[in-house]
Amino acid sequence: MTVDVCVYGATAAGVVTAITLAKRQRSVVLVEPGRHLGGMSSGGLGFTDSGNKAAIGGISRDFYRIVGKHYGKDEQWTFEPSVAEGIYRQWIADAGVKVLFEHRLAEVDKEAGKINRLMLEHVPADASNAPGSSANLKEHAQIEASIFVDATYDGDLLSRAKVAFTVGRESVKQFGESLNGIRGVTPKHQFLVPVDPYKKPGDASSGLLPLINEGDGGTPGEADHRVQAYNFRLCLTRAKDNRMPIGPPDGYDAARFEILARHIDGLVAAKKPVLLGMMLKIDRMPNDKTDINNNGAVSTDFLGESWTYPTADYDVRRKVWQQHLIYTQGLLHFLASDARVPADVRKEMGAWGLCRDEFTDTGGWPHQMYIRESRRMVSPYVITQAVCEHKQPIDDSIGLASYNMDSHNCQRVVQNGVVRNEGDVQVAPTGPYPVSYRAVVPDAKQCENLLVPVCLSASHIAYGSVRMEPVFMLLGESVAHAADLALETRSSVQDVNYDKLKQRLLDAGQMLAWMGKKPVQRS
Repeated sequence: MTVDVCVYGATAAGVVTAITLAKRQRSVVLVEPGRHLGGMSSGGLGFTDSGNKAAIGGISRDFYRIVGKHYGKDEQWTFEPSVAEGIYRQWIADAGVKVLFEHRLAEVDKEAGKINRLMLEHVPADASNAPGSSANLKEHAQIEASIFVDATYDGDLLSRAKVAFTVGRESVKQFGESLNGIRGVTPKHQFLVPVDPYKKPGDASSGLLPLINEGDGGTPGEADHRVQAYNFRLCLTRAKDNRMPIGPPDGYDAARFEILARHIDGLVAAKKPVLLGMMLKIDRMPNDKTDINNNGAVSTDFLGESWTYPTADYDVRRKVWQQHLIYTQGLLHFLASDARVPADVRKEMGAWGLCRDEFTDTGGWPHQMYIRESRRMVSPYVITQAVCEHKQPIDDSIGLASYNMDSHNCQRVVQNGVVRNEGDVQVAPTGPYPVSYRAVVPDAKQCENLLVPVCLSASHIAYGSVRMEPVFMLLGESVAHAADLALETRSSVQDVNYDKLKQRLLDAGQMLAWMGKKPVQRS
């Protein structure tokens, strides 16, 4: 197959990139290793992390207006997963974009700084939608294109194209970022009472309890390889006609959650409250559904189990994915059934169940794991904390970001004889700030025809602000226009005329500079 542009990854960013190019009359194919459209936007993250909503423009803003129309409102930022995917599927159908589901990268043919073609292998996803294993390989396909877009959460295409990337946290010294590196103090999502970390309390020789990582966390401010924790965003319901029970995973062992049991015991002993909301962040979605996220010391984040994922092969990633699912199933079952959990908490947890009408081909469990951070491209330009704080001017904006400089915890360790979580950061930027075009293009010496709207060039802490679904969508639209201009002028993506790109984006309703304006209205 030969097309103008090949978009790899049907995340929300990938979908928007593809339909924008199709509307520009470019031939485009969208390749997706799984079998769903929308990534996290249709994978359970219905409680949108938007930052300042007025800073979101273009097609990204249109998405939330279409969601609003579905629910009889002008605009809505909370929604059911199936509603989101329905919108993306309609967009793809209306634009006439060809989608290759269950195809993943096998090889990248690159010559003289340009990608020529992708060799893909067809690998059916299993019932959890986890990436397929090498044992399931079927026929291969080839795609030739003039321009390629890596819209995945993983950065697999940029890596196979030998574009520089990094994984983990930079030191505070590398870019002069006070919020980067190993954290000396982690006050939030922390243990509220001392919890003994050893199998035999007080006896280090007995070994660590499950769910605790080796070591003391490292030296504050230094760089490390660790990435923030992943989880699944859970869509549950209490509606009896739509509720499916949540059973334990195969081989369930309550001892795996001993640190949670000890934390609860300690709270009870200290006469502190024990509430389900202290262990699960339950945000209500329409039609008596939820978006459940991590909250507190021990929750849906599987600390320490994300570290190998970014650069792992497909088989290892599949195992990581499945272990996250097993952990989540075990956690919910523990909260609903274990005698050490207060009866009122067990009763409340037991009232929730999986939705019969959501994730219908994956047994009610989300089809997308929340890969909050994986590879990050390293370009000559890197978004840093200084950009988020408006200390560094940007003259080539392709959209605005505004969410907190946010990192979930990266590890759970022993410090001073008790369990501590490390890595959580939640600091607001100084208002919406521009995302530079230079952050989505590689070094020209490495690749001239690749655009990267998701695993873009940013430090760990700045990426924590950029990495939100509305921003990924608007960046997807922006790189689509850049690709169109590159094709029009037969130039590299690095040599796209920014003034022309800027006008295209403004005409499309994008917000490129923050002046406290209301969002652009589109017909």
